[in-house]
Amino acid sequence: MIHPLIARTAAHLEALFSGAEGSHDWQHVRRVWQTSRVLAQTQPAADPVLTELAALLHDIADWKYHGGDDEAGPRAARVWLTELALDPAQIARVEQIIREVTFKGLGVSTPVSSVEAALVQDADRLDAIGAIGIARAFAYGGSRGRALHTPEQPPADHPSFAAYQAATGSTIHHFHEKLLHLAERLHTPAARQIARHRHQVMEAFLAQFEREWTGVDVAETVAGAA
Repeated sequence: MIHPLIARTAAHLEALFSGAEGSHDWQHVRRVWQTSRVLAQTQPAADPVLTELAALLHDIADWKYHGGDDEAGPRAARVWLTELALDPAQIARVEQIIREVTFKGLGVSTPVSSVEAALVQDADRLDAIGAIGIARAFAYGGSRGRALHTPEQPPADHPSFAAYQAATGSTIHHFHEKLLHLAERLHTPAARQIARHRHQVMEAFLAQFEREWTGVDVAETVAGAA
């Protein structure tokens, strides 16, 4: 049975994200919620209600869609949870989880302060890799007018959150600047196990992308037929 606060929050987020851009829509929120819920079963110390609330609310006001304001999410979550009459201490914990979920650049450490934050961060990062991660990367890049690939420009390490927020690199750059590094930064054993195959899916995709971008597959096929 779903806790009443969870059910109300899920309905609220589904309505709020109706018509949202495909890489950060209700289906993304739902996947992170469900993955967090399953991962929490492997961590007996985790508070399942706080984990699920934070997972549902982790993108309620993502900085990417709110002028770069990285406190927009915690504020919006606080307003909603206050309306639900959640205990202030628990609200503060959810706010902190939301702050810790965000990837802030390859050169920026993103530690977690609780098992619940580890679970939600893992779930969100799992949704950024693998087949769905590939689809989300190109959906987001397309929504922002990003180039597919600019091989003449090297990927950036983004040593600060500000540098990461200001980045306008191609979608293929995004794999090298973030997505290919997520598997190694996961916390829970279950998430790391899931990530192994999803990481391989991305590597295979990028290898094939490069073959097609450079025309190697065409040249090899024509040469083989000669």
